[in-house]
Amino acid sequence: MILRAILIVVSVFGPVQVALADGAVQKIITASDRQKLEKYGETRRKALDESRKGAPADIAVLDGVLARPLVSFQGFDMTGRWQCRTIKVGGLGDLVVYDWFRCLVTDDGSGWRLEKTSGSQRTAGRFYDDDERRLIYLGSLFIAGDPVKPYGSGPQTDQVGYAFRTGARAWRIEMPAPYYESTLDILEFRK
Repeated sequence: MILRAILIVVSVFGPVQVALADGAVQKIITASDRQKLEKYGETRRKALDESRKGAPADIAVLDGVLARPLVSFQGFDMTGRWQCRTIKVGGLGDLVVYDWFRCLVTDDGSGWRLEKTSGSQRTAGRFYDDDERRLIYLGSLFIAGDPVKPYGSGPQTDQVGYAFRTGARAWRIEMPAPYYESTLDILEFRK
């Protein structure tokens, strides 16, 4: 009797789990960005190898960022004002750590939205559940003063990455194979 109940539950809820795994993000993400996420590990390793040619102070910053343990997003409210900085890993400059700028995360009722509100290069986008310790970010790169193009407008503006929580007041987004300059962009956040 118990086995039959379990089989009924699995047959009823099995398709729901597949639908969640193939949720909204799978309907929105471009084929190019899907490939970037599929190659994330390989791209990240290459970027980190390239970064070792950077300045020792920048390498120390990167190592410190990456050494933080990943923790669950469960129960975490990322809404609010954040300090954020970009770390360009690999590519043209080997390793570049930028100064802190301002970012804002809001919840519009259908999820968290990010906007970098200062600096010349900005991003605006939305987060999607991936698993307990990782979110998917789909965003759009834009220059301050220019209109924000919607995600899906093309490879020059589309951004994709994985967000990782690293503490009570810290998290980051790792964006593999951005269109410009680097092999991996890390956008680091702190309160």
